[in-house]
Amino acid sequence: MIFDESMRKALTDAKVIAIIGAKDKAGQPVDRVGTYLIDQGYTVIPVHPVRQNVWGLVTYKSIADIPVPIDIVNVFRASQYCAAHADEVLALEHKPNMFWMQSGIRSQDAGEKLAANEIAVVEDKCIMVEHSRLGLESI
Repeated sequence: MIFDESMRKALTDAKVIAIIGAKDKAGQPVDRVGTYLIDQGYTVIPVHPVRQNVWGLVTYKSIADIPVPIDIVNVFRASQYCAAHADEVLALEHKPNMFWMQSGIRSQDAGEKLAANEIAVVEDKCIMVEHSRLGLESI
């Protein structure tokens, strides 16, 4: 379990957030969250196996393709895919500090794998809602 102070510190310290399942389709929660994080000054890296130039940004097919260290991996995919994404995270040379599963997304398997490797895990919470609730909005 992650508490508010740990979450606040992770969100304050983070500069780069990769969003797995990114798409800039108006009205979709991932679009609202992605644009919010960009507006808050984060470097957002969209990840999608097919889509290109999400939010006008270079979009990678996998987090393994991202050439810079990631601070937070934010997941917008169904729960059954999270364990595989956790494996991708664990294979990275530079591990992120946090693996964040959006509202409605939970994976005990992913959580256990990541926590065993000292990566903080958030399940079933919206990063945008928590960022705002913690008073971190810059706009």
